[in-house]
Amino acid sequence: MDAPSATDAPAALYDVRDKVALITFNRPAALNAVNADLSTAVGEGLERAAADPSVAVVIVTGTGRAFCAGADLKELAQRRPVEARGHPEWGFAGMVRHWIDKPVIAAVNGFAMGGGTEIVLAGDLAIAADGATFGLPEVKRGLLAAAGGVVRLQRQIPLKRALELALSGDAIDAATALDWGLVNRVVPAEDVLPTALALADRIAANAPLPLRHTKRMIHRTLTGASDWNADWGSEDPWSLNDKATLEVFGSRDALEGPRAFAEQRAPRWEGR
Repeated sequence: MDAPSATDAPAALYDVRDKVALITFNRPAALNAVNADLSTAVGEGLERAAADPSVAVVIVTGTGRAFCAGADLKELAQRRPVEARGHPEWGFAGMVRHWIDKPVIAAVNGFAMGGGTEIVLAGDLAIAADGATFGLPEVKRGLLAAAGGVVRLQRQIPLKRALELALSGDAIDAATALDWGLVNRVVPAEDVLPTALALADRIAANAPLPLRHTKRMIHRTLTGASDWNADWGSEDPWSLNDKATLEVFGSRDALEGPRAFAEQRAPRWEGR
């Protein structure tokens, strides 16, 4: 049987390692630029991870020297859509408006400009290669950073730095991204995925129900209205906090954690 051609390869790969789902953008010849195939594969991967009780954390990363170069301009020039087929509500790359309760880590292995930076903004945590670059160059092209850039950037880094990055359209390096708070850590390129996996493993060792509620609460109370636009109503933060507390503290895992600590053993989480 002939080996599959590059065009036969999936636009994104999905793999589960212990409790961690790994979604890998897989269009290295196009610098992992986003087309409909990639958006569909990523969105479906997030759905799989969200529905799989054995998965606690998701990592998104790229194949080759780029994390993601943004939208596939060749597709746009042909007026072909780059959104996930049948799921425009998932947003750019099948991800930027696609809420899941489980933590998402961006393992930024290289170039991440435009939509690549917006994917990073959609993640909960980010590990970056020391050679990675970030930026929102849309204003240089007569465009708008409409996949979350002008919604999330100022929620994640100081306002004046957000305005400098968005209004200049200039790139910043990984060290600057770390200083500004855009990423959590910067490591050598070969250590990006291992570092992300190690962080994911530490998170995944914790109880599933508190993890989900912790992520929800932090996003829901960040600045008032959530950037995820989920149907959560307009309850005050303490009301939301009280509801989450009742559900978590009333769970079987809330009994298991202290019991395991007292018995000096690893907890056996049930997720309920």
